[in-house]
Amino acid sequence: MDFKDQILQLAARVEKLLPQLKTEEATKNALIMPFIQVLGYDVFNPFEVNPEFIADIGIKKGEKVDYAIMQEGEPAILIECKHHLEKLDPHNSQLFRYFHTTKAKFGLLTNGLTYRFYTDLEEKNKMDSTPFFEFSITEIKETEIAELKKFHKSYFDIDSITNTASELKYLNELKTYLNKELLTPSDPFVTFFTKQIYTGTITARIKEQFGPIIKRSFHLLISDAINERLKSALNQEKALDATEAGKVEEAAQEGQTPLIVTTEEELEGFYIVKAMLRSHIDAKRITYRDAQSYFAILLDDNNRKTICRLYLGTGKQYIVVLDENKKEQKFEITSLDDLYQHGEALLQVIGRLEKAKA
Repeated sequence: MDFKDQILQLAARVEKLLPQLKTEEATKNALIMPFIQVLGYDVFNPFEVNPEFIADIGIKKGEKVDYAIMQEGEPAILIECKHHLEKLDPHNSQLFRYFHTTKAKFGLLTNGLTYRFYTDLEEKNKMDSTPFFEFSITEIKETEIAELKKFHKSYFDIDSITNTASELKYLNELKTYLNKELLTPSDPFVTFFTKQIYTGTITARIKEQFGPIIKRSFHLLISDAINERLKSALNQEKALDATEAGKVEEAAQEGQTPLIVTTEEELEGFYIVKAMLRSHIDAKRITYRDAQSYFAILLDDNNRKTICRLYLGTGKQYIVVLDENKKEQKFEITSLDDLYQHGEALLQVIGRLEKAKA
């Protein structure tokens, strides 16, 4: 299982665990330690992950940070943990106070749901007040997984991360700013865009008139971009289905044996998937359609509601699920029993399909 799969699997477990996590220690054990393990570190080896790391401040001795990820005997990442219901505030955290007393280059503040990575971009050896990288584990995006992978033990390089931290920080801050402006355009924002299309004097009345127009223009632009992506994904799927149908029709016209033959192995795979999902959705809604090159398992017998595709030919075998952008995620399997390893991914697909329906 690759890094992306491990993160998504952890994310799928988080919400199920929350009701049982009554203390900060429970949050650390159930959410944060598994996260550190996914990053490739041995949480039971103090040479890699040092718990209750001592970071003395002046005359205050014995002050501790929850974890320090070590590199060559020195702390590289300081981690402070909170209970999952607690808000994260770096100004009130030990992490903010201890950062400059160690050789650590990065600080991580987390409650097991939100992860905030800090460094010292603004003033050397003083942790920035805003993170350069932040994500929510239950809503993690593909681009965020790519950034997080840089902190994996196998890829961790302080200079490489530091070089991209500044760009990442300002990119995230700009996204936050633009999102705020798109929801509630400020006076300077309205003035700037009005100047681009209006040649007269920009009075208060003109700005009042253009404010809603500018807001609606951005919403339409975003909506059009989303629709184009969806349209492109649907067209690709239709083209694939049309190709398969054409091959079948061509074989029939030539009097050949049908190219599509549903095998016992494919049916067994279907029943395994159906069994895994039946406790979460009515089993009658789970159907299949066979194609020449793959075996599709669908929701509501709808080609646009693909749960997964099975490739069970004579060569390498795969299960494929489609992400929110209809992009294929392919996982190799050596036997049908391996399908049970992908139950969480299938539940995520069902969740997206049902959410879209709602």
